[in-house]
Amino acid sequence: MTIVEESQLTPAAAVPLGAGLTPGVVELPDLPRRVGGPTRSGILSLCGAALSGLCVTVLLFGELAPLSGALGFTIVAYLSSLLVYAVLVGLEENRQAVWDRVMTVVLWTAALLLFSGLVLVVGFTAWRGREALPHANFFTQDMQATGPLDPLTSGGITHAMLGSLIMITIALAITVPLGLASAVYLNQIPGRFSRFVRTIVEAMTALPSIVAGLTVFAVFILSLGMQKSGLAASLAISVMMLPIVIRAADVVLRLVPGTLTEAAAALGAPRWRTVWHVVLPTARSGLATAVILGTARGIGETSPVLLTAGFTAALNADPTIGPMISLPLAVFNFVKSPEPAMIARGFAAATVLMAQVLVLFVIARVIGGRGPGHQSRRQARRAARGSRLDAARFAGLRDDDPSHHGNSTDVQDSRPPGALPVSPSATTT
Repeated sequence: MTIVEESQLTPAAAVPLGAGLTPGVVELPDLPRRVGGPTRSGILSLCGAALSGLCVTVLLFGELAPLSGALGFTIVAYLSSLLVYAVLVGLEENRQAVWDRVMTVVLWTAALLLFSGLVLVVGFTAWRGREALPHANFFTQDMQATGPLDPLTSGGITHAMLGSLIMITIALAITVPLGLASAVYLNQIPGRFSRFVRTIVEAMTALPSIVAGLTVFAVFILSLGMQKSGLAASLAISVMMLPIVIRAADVVLRLVPGTLTEAAAALGAPRWRTVWHVVLPTARSGLATAVILGTARGIGETSPVLLTAGFTAALNADPTIGPMISLPLAVFNFVKSPEPAMIARGFAAATVLMAQVLVLFVIARVIGGRGPGHQSRRQARRAARGSRLDAARFAGLRDDDPSHHGNSTDVQDSRPPGALPVSPSATTT
């Protein structure tokens, strides 16, 4: 309830005096304060604060202080605007509302800054590769018969696109089962060895990519005699992806409510059925995110691929024989050339690489589905159909169980007409 002096109110706003209040003080009804969403006063305060911060910064950089530089100007203007905005909000709201409004502005600014950086990277890459992307041969040919001085109408990145898809597919086939199994082990079977495995996984997260490439190169190529190929590169990429998938999946599995596993155990389900039918379906959306994070880490590696797969300008679809190239390695080879045509091919290849990552992201989200508690129409129909089948199966079990055919029916059949119902306890007695 808000209490103000009577002199501060207009006649229309004054209300009768409340009981127990001193003379000259009126009682206002409690009005809910709007917590979220833009308001007219908030927008005006924000615009005025931005203009005031800009004016203060112009005075500081131009007249009062020996300051210079675009970055410093931007930072000082932003901080000045925040300070003025906090003062303007404090004239109408309390301290909690001031902190809430200021932090909202800070978070929105950070989000816009990150989004602007993403748009800048993607837009700059696509703009620099605009000369090579419209040519159809860029997606249908390799670089075997094309040199650095040849025009953009000759050559392409088919060999790099196919190589990246083959490498990441093999790496996912290795990483996803091992990563999810390790995460389930760390989450469902705690103990000394699981703590040791978690420590090793956390240490491998910071493993440099060149070390993973050198390890695979030394073990599989030098020691075992395997030749440089896409399979060797896939093994190196798997080493980089595995700790990312394990850690992310472990965090997601920890978020599964313990009541679900307790309910499954109370129904008599063994642990493997609980994990397979309860834990993994509940965390499916988060596990898809873990796979996406690992894929994003592995698909952009360059140095392990260069050490283990070699380099080739021709198309090679066999990952077990001969060198194979990936899109990141092709981008590196293109942009280090001084020729403008090769640089344009490099930026265009980088744009295709980002498109591949986007496609893999969409596929993973479709496979992962929605989060726990959110079903699509198809999932809802399938769940309803399964419930009907279970109900019919339980009804059949009751009909086949002789214990459900009690003696009370026989007693009721043998009662004379007009007799009162007999309870089962009375019949037993």
